[in-house]
Amino acid sequence: MLLIDSHCHFDATAFDADRAAAYARAVAAGVAVQIVPAVTAASWPTLKQVCADYPGLYPAYGLHPMFIAQHRPEHLHSLRVWIEREAPVAIGECGLDFFVDGLDAQTQQASFDAQLRLARDFDLPVIVHARRAVDAVIASIRNVGGLRGVVHSFPGSQEQAMQLHQLGFLLGIGGPLTFARANRLRKLVAHMPLEQLLLETDAPDQPGALHRGQRNEPAHLLEVLAVVASLRNTSHEVIAAATTANAQRLFKLPVLASATSQAPCLPPQTQTPQ
Repeated sequence: MLLIDSHCHFDATAFDADRAAAYARAVAAGVAVQIVPAVTAASWPTLKQVCADYPGLYPAYGLHPMFIAQHRPEHLHSLRVWIEREAPVAIGECGLDFFVDGLDAQTQQASFDAQLRLARDFDLPVIVHARRAVDAVIASIRNVGGLRGVVHSFPGSQEQAMQLHQLGFLLGIGGPLTFARANRLRKLVAHMPLEQLLLETDAPDQPGALHRGQRNEPAHLLEVLAVVASLRNTSHEVIAAATTANAQRLFKLPVLASATSQAPCLPPQTQTPQ
């Protein structure tokens, strides 16, 4: 099986001590590709370098709503320059967060709408954060129009999922699904259209039930896969093939032909984990 982690912050400092070893574990688990979304303008150069160092990692550039205090108006102009120059696979992570206190909603909205317009202008998918803000996110997507993308770590209802599907948006599902108490999410995943599903870890955040309190990492995507397959009463291989195809289609990635011919190898400078 070949898997795509559709949302992993592999550039995060939490991986600095053992990034090569974590990458090797991901490849061994069949996680051949990671989509690595940005959070701040200051993080873009490091993210670019990490993706260059490790085959199968693809960058997305954006401004995360939880870091709104670090964003400046000129960063939106810089984002346009980075998109033109670097040709990322997506714009993000961007969106709205109405859960964390102190994040100015109006400023978030302006930043999110500007990034949606960039995604439309460059015909790129958008990677969306929506915490206690799914209805507002849907409204923004409708208002801008001409968009496609994924709402990662989807927290919403079946009705909201259907609306997003009609708008051309997929849903990223990760570690929260592995907890037995996640009844609403499990019901959604059991019945949602398979063509709308993406697997993700959000590593180093949102570890699953088997790694509660620990750092998450892309190799743990196998645990999400297992729960999805069980909920849908189908094989791991069927879910892996479908979600990989979904990610390839959304992000316009190369087709992964086989584990032996397409899975990435460790770059020479990181052959021996430190």
